[in-house]
Amino acid sequence: MAVHQPTHRSSGFHLPSFRRHRAVSVPGAAGSVEAGTLAARAYVFASARVLMGFVFLWAFLDKTFGFGYATRSGGGWIDGGSPTEGFLGHVAVGPMESTFRSWAGAGWADWLFMLGLLGLGLALTAGVALRLAAFAGTVMMALMWVAEWPPAKHLSDGSASMSTNPFADYHLVYAVVLIVLAVVSAGDALGLGRLWARFPIVRDHGWLR
Repeated sequence: MAVHQPTHRSSGFHLPSFRRHRAVSVPGAAGSVEAGTLAARAYVFASARVLMGFVFLWAFLDKTFGFGYATRSGGGWIDGGSPTEGFLGHVAVGPMESTFRSWAGAGWADWLFMLGLLGLGLALTAGVALRLAAFAGTVMMALMWVAEWPPAKHLSDGSASMSTNPFADYHLVYAVVLIVLAVVSAGDALGLGRLWARFPIVRDHGWLR
């Protein structure tokens, strides 16, 4: 009895077995939670990407067809209007005031601006070429920031600039968001990012990713 009693007790004592199962299952559960969190983050970034894409795409469409929002009906690009004249022609402050005014309404400026809006809108919406879009978008936002020149308290004519923030306006926020979307490869979820990355030219040139 003294020999078999410990064996009988160990066979009926299930706590060690229970602990072994917990040691295996807990890491699995933690991994599942972590995977779910990563998936949620991917969809959040993807949603931000699509919304940003629509911002640029809508700007292109409204300036092209004149939907009556920022661009009046009948004043669209296809109607002979200039997408840059309204903005650049009214620059009234900053170190590049005269330069921007000279660009207003120029054919090359209209085409470059509109192609930039279209390219950014399509790239962000589809989730492709986000690194290139981040670079081009940051340059565009920087130029628009300089055109509005938020640090100024007064315009060239002495009137109040009505600047809401001397540095962090929406152009800077947009630029940072574009860079973040490119860094996290936000086109892989709800987009064509993974398919785009398989093209040989994209694999060979990482800046196209």
